[in-house]
Amino acid sequence: MTDQENCRRVTRLGKKRAAEAMALGESQQVQQSANKKRVVLGELQKLSNIVANRNPNQNLGSELRKPICRSKKKFKKAVTAATVTKKNAEDIDAKSDDPQMCGSYVSEIYEYLRSMEMEAKRRPLPDYIEKVQKDVSANMRGVLVDWLVEVAAEYKLLSDTLYLTVSYIDRFLSMNVLNRQRLQLLGVTSMLIASKYEEINPPHVEDFCYITDNTYSKEEVVKMEADVLKSLKFEMGNPTIKTFLRRFTTVGQEDYNTSNLQLEFLGYYLAELSLLDYCCIRFLPSLVAASVIFLSRFTLRPKLHPWSSALQQYSGYKPVDLKDCVCLIHELQLSKRGSSLVAVREKYKQHKFKCVSTLSSLPEIPQSFFEDAKE
Repeated sequence: MTDQENCRRVTRLGKKRAAEAMALGESQQVQQSANKKRVVLGELQKLSNIVANRNPNQNLGSELRKPICRSKKKFKKAVTAATVTKKNAEDIDAKSDDPQMCGSYVSEIYEYLRSMEMEAKRRPLPDYIEKVQKDVSANMRGVLVDWLVEVAAEYKLLSDTLYLTVSYIDRFLSMNVLNRQRLQLLGVTSMLIASKYEEINPPHVEDFCYITDNTYSKEEVVKMEADVLKSLKFEMGNPTIKTFLRRFTTVGQEDYNTSNLQLEFLGYYLAELSLLDYCCIRFLPSLVAASVIFLSRFTLRPKLHPWSSALQQYSGYKPVDLKDCVCLIHELQLSKRGSSLVAVREKYKQHKFKCVSTLSSLPEIPQSFFEDAKE
């Protein structure tokens, strides 16, 4: 056999082995594909429904984080390495395993949010019912918000959606005179817009027509949607009480041995109670969030000073700055205000929220607690 024939023979054998190896590789890939669950559009739709139907107070990141953050320890080390801990606040930020907390630059984010919440275009008038409205009262507003709490629960909407809804309502009423017969229409339309902004799988227009017992047609809701968007100049992304409450709750738990769910749920409860009272809209969302943490800590530990130097550093508020807001929300908690509005109270009587609405609070907050924060 000549050298040329040998060469051809070796080439044929090489091609044959290569073909066999390729066939074996394809077979293994097919087997792996058969074993691996394939995510199709229909299953993604189911996932959207699951996330949309979860606990409205649960952090959205908990579902989305699972396939991305495979090693919490590795992520924590990365965050810690990237963070230069010059202050106590930065130390606390670096402890977070949650990528949504953005430990490396969370301080800058919250500085931006604090400046944003003070912008006039994002703030309702604190006295719009007296200055603008002729047919809508503070009590009507409270009844509407109380009903919207039930609507949010019915459609399993995020609490963020509820806060944005109330923000849109107050901002719209600060600029537009509205007949009381159209107040409910404004409520459901604002929730429709907020759902589109926050929810993965928002309810349809028809759902909001149905929830009003078809008092309003689809065309009326769509027309009101256009009116609200134009009035607010499409500025829909406002920082809300919930925006700041997430971070303040983390700081408020620093002196607890473990994560205190009761403190967290109590904060959510008091924050939603504040939505019911027209008088609360004069306070910035960050101040309300800080007041809620102050009152939550006082409720759970009435003999200890509810504020700390860390909370003061994080929130930027001294106890004296919170006094008016804390006392107002305390009256709501004691049912001295808004006692006829029961949706929030009933919601937080559930065991999944640790029955925090049944917790009793002392009738008076010591004046000494509104003095400088304790170390």
